This record gives sequence, C-alpha cells and structure tokens, in this order.
Amino acid sequence: MCFWIAVNHGKYSIIQKKAMTEITYYNRYTKKNETEKVYGGTLVNTAYLNPKRAGFIDKTLALPWVSRLYGGLQSSFLSRGKIRPFIKNFQINMDEYMPGPFKSFNDFFTRQFKPEARHFVDTPALMPAFCEGRYLGFKNVSDSLKFPIKGVGVNVNGLLRISQWSQKFIGGPALICRLCPVDYHRFHFPDDGKLVNSYQIHGKLHSVNPMALKNKEDVFLVNERTVSVLNTKNFGWLAYVEVGAMMVGKIVQSFKGENFTRGQEKGYFLFGGSTVVVIGEAGAWVPDQDILQNTSFGIETFVKLGDTVAQKP
Repeated sequence: MCFWIAVNHGKYSIIQKKAMTEITYYNRYTKKNETEKVYGGTLVNTAYLNPKRAGFIDKTLALPWVSRLYGGLQSSFLSRGKIRPFIKNFQINMDEYMPGPFKSFNDFFTRQFKPEARHFVDTPALMPAFCEGRYLGFKNVSDSLKFPIKGVGVNVNGLLRISQWSQKFIGGPALICRLCPVDYHRFHFPDDGKLVNSYQIHGKLHSVNPMALKNKEDVFLVNERTVSVLNTKNFGWLAYVEVGAMMVGKIVQSFKGENFTRGQEKGYFLFGGSTVVVIGEAGAWVPDQDILQNTSFGIETFVKLGDTVAQKP
C-alpha cells in the first residue's frame, strides 16, 4: 500500500496523515506537492494496529497462498464490476491507455499505455524512468549506511541476499519507485543490455502500509521479491528488484531471453501496489537533482514512465 515518510534530523520516520487515507508527494509536472488516496488503507491500518493482531496476520494473511487466492479472484470475470467505480473514484485518465474490453479487474489493472502516451528518453547518458510512480533517490548506499524503503532501513546484503552480487553494488546509487494500486503496473528496462542472472527470494507478503511498517519493521526483508542482475550499455551493472506486498497476486516476468533494449517491458504486477528498486555500481550514475532534493525532505517525486530519473556523472 502507499506511504509517506519524513526526515527528522537525518532520520526517516513514518508520518500519519489524515488517518492514512491520503499521502503527500511532489509532482514534477505541476511543480507542487499533491495528495493521493490510499486504496484499502483503513483495513490494513486496523489489522496492524495491535501487535498481537499483527502476529496473527503473520501466520495468516501474510502467507503467500492467501494473496495468490485473492489475486485469483481479481482475475475472475466476477471482478469486472469493480472496474468502473475504481476508475471514477481515483479519476484515472483512460484516454492514455489501450481500450478494453477488460475481462477482469486484473486485466484492467495490468492495462497498457497507448504507444504515443509515453516516450523513453533516448539520450545515452540519461536514464529513463523504468516505472511510472513515486521515486526516492540516493547517491550511494552501503552495508553500514542503510537506506529507507517504504520507511524502513534496508541494507544491500539484506535486499539481494547473495554476496556475489551485493558486494558489487555496495556504495552505489539507488532509485526506489513506489507503485500504488491506481498506477500503471508494468515495469521496463532502463537501457540496452543483457540479463546476467535472475532469482527469486521467497517470503511472506506483508502489507507495506505505514501502520504495518510501524509494527513490523522487517517487512521489507521478509517479503517476497525477484532480483535481476543486468549488465547495461550506458549505466554499467544494475540490480533490479521487484518487491511483492500483501494481496499482490503475482510478479510476472514477461521478458524472456538475455538481450533487452531501452524501454522494453520487463514484467508486471498483478493486483496490488508495490515497489521496484534499482541499484547501480559506485559512481556509475546519479539520481536527478529534484529526486535527491525531495528525498532529503522525505518526499517522493512523481515521474512518468520514460522521463529522466538519473544521469551519468
């Protein structure tokens, strides 16, 4: 689910805002802070308020099969009735997307942009946004200096698990893109390159709502995720991580093969908001200044798919 974080004397803390029904982010295009609704926030907040109840959730709702079952229901034709109210409630501009008809809510949830709706920046030294969503950026991360994802400190070793790869990225730059349920849920490659390795880290599927994080700080490290190690033409080695969350039906890798091109689709999330993390080698690239500045104040920056999010120094 969605979140909002703030910085207090250099430390990130979770801030409750309007009973978690809205979050605040910076919109690069309107050049001002905006708010957005949190889908299903009230239910998740209530579930995690009581630590004892959170322990129960760990043994029930956070189990992967529960989210798979719920995701399966979203793929049923019975879920089609949710589509119109969802579009209206969250004011989604459907003119940007390929038209239906959609067979299920998940069919709608994984909708694609029209070809002319988004453009990937083609300047070699500029990294295009690999997702459309709200970005945090960091110049460097290390195993001793943790960086916050969804309000929780996470080190590279804990995120990637395999030391062969985590050692390559310690001290490198990082971008974290948060996807809410209302967003476009396909993710793409940021450059030409080769897929060197890919592996799953199995785990549970806790909510990443702020209330859940407040009561269970290891959510990010225990959640299921997929790690891909990429060797790219312009930005060197990248660790590309897709993270699952409660009621995310599945992380689908639509790309098959080794060699990919800039802007090519890598995969998509079935129902549920989640996160994509990209970490690079030390000194290989730097996140855009507006993303870095907003991150220093604990504010995410909304960036459209394909627009610039980083550049080579």
